Amino acid sequence: MTVRAILNEKGFDVITLKPDVSVKDAVAALAKHRIGAIVVTDGKGVIKGIISERDIVRTLAEDGAEALKHSVADLMTANVKVCTENHSVHEVMEIMTRGRFRHLPVERDGKLIGVISIGDVVKRRIEEAQKEAEEIRSYIASA
Repeated sequence: MTVRAILNEKGFDVITLKPDVSVKDAVAALAKHRIGAIVVTDGKGVIKGIISERDIVRTLAEDGAEALKHSVADLMTANVKVCTENHSVHEVMEIMTRGRFRHLPVERDGKLIGVISIGDVVKRRIEEAQKEAEEIRSYIASA
């Protein structure tokens, strides 16, 4: 299964923010949309970074309530790992595991087109494993 198949099923909608947005507004957006990370773009779809709940919690631990006054650009991870629609589930699992992150932006021609989460990937991997097990059961039953 590919990232394209995941996005075709879950959709291509992505919540984004611009780098100059306040952390307070980022927190509100995370809560409103019930998500764990937001991709930061230049407004034209070019990825500038990603900000996650973890980034915010770390800064809150260091700066307290003052953290909410920072801009997203101050906290975001700027060197974002990305994937394309053609990556396989196994490839993105490896990228996420090595990088120890749970959200992976999807790019096409240098522009953001979607985001997949570790939950999306695990769900598809479980579906694949169940399908393989069923095929094995069918094969054994017919032998």
